[in-house]
Amino acid sequence: MGRKLVVLMILTGMIYFDSCKNSNEHKEVKGQVVQNKIIQQEDGTISLKVDKADCYQDKDNPATNTAEWNVVVSKSGRYNVWLTSSTRDTTDLKYHNSVMLSILDNRIEARPSINKIIHNSTEVSYPYFRADSFIGEMYIQDTGLFNVQIISEKIIPKDPKKSDAKNDDTSKLLSVFLTPAQ
Repeated sequence: MGRKLVVLMILTGMIYFDSCKNSNEHKEVKGQVVQNKIIQQEDGTISLKVDKADCYQDKDNPATNTAEWNVVVSKSGRYNVWLTSSTRDTTDLKYHNSVMLSILDNRIEARPSINKIIHNSTEVSYPYFRADSFIGEMYIQDTGLFNVQIISEKIIPKDPKKSDAKNDDTSKLLSVFLTPAQ
């Protein structure tokens, strides 16, 4: 009788601990980071903020600085790819190299130019402005959990003083948006 009670208590404890461990895995908030995953929004938009990414800095070659996200894509299709940067110069973002975005085997590479300047944006403070850049279209064929990677010298750490990367301090990559193409 005592052994059965001990076995029953152990099984109950294992079930309890397993249920607690998994309780956070099912919590999904559209468009926000949940357990290091970005969830695609209801309208199909995928919003990737650099400050929420895993970032890798290369002090010798900043052109290979990388930001990565785990993204749950629930709607396949063609997407417009936009970059958001903070900049002091509203005529030139001063990207010396192309920016490359990759999802699975799909890649898009372009040198960002300014399409829209947003004054008084809450994302940046004076003397910076928010600049939006269209870099092209990308087709995502499959759905599921994917690693999304962007490579650019304008991926700068939150505290640039701690970085050895060479930075001209005129612009910085803030986020990437994939919006469904019409």
